[in-house]
Amino acid sequence: MKKILLTLSVALMVATASYAQRIAIVDVNSLLEGMTEYTSAQSDIDNISAQWRQDIAKDYDQIKSMYNKYQAEQVLLSDDARKQREDEIMDYEKAVREKQKQRFGAEGDLFRKRQELVRPIQDKVFAAIDTYAKERGYDLIFDKGGAAGLLFATDEFDKTEDIRRKL
Repeated sequence: MKKILLTLSVALMVATASYAQRIAIVDVNSLLEGMTEYTSAQSDIDNISAQWRQDIAKDYDQIKSMYNKYQAEQVLLSDDARKQREDEIMDYEKAVREKQKQRFGAEGDLFRKRQELVRPIQDKVFAAIDTYAKERGYDLIFDKGGAAGLLFATDEFDKTEDIRRKL
């Protein structure tokens, strides 16, 4: 009886092992930060961003200066001149806000610059992960940092078509 149980246990373990998935974890941020081309691109982005922030800060200083000058001269101005100066200040402030949105908004210049400089490097890393997974027979590879989540999965785990048929 013990031999039968032992034989069944070993057979079950072998069967289970043959269906086990090979899973790996990769720290993509560590890989990127170790690449000189990535650190160079990140430095370029930081420099561009700092310059744009400085330009916008100058514009806001100009608005403050315009407003202070307006406050000092307000009593000497006619109603029409006062209205014209207020409109001028408000229009300039609106233009600066629009410039800030254009530079730093969700789809702004900084986003596009980051895509232009960093995207090819990230694609290179993901291609290396894909090649590594296929060469070594991994089924799933996850990002350790969690930002990217699942980095690689064999096609057998993609059940999109099965779900589509159910729908």
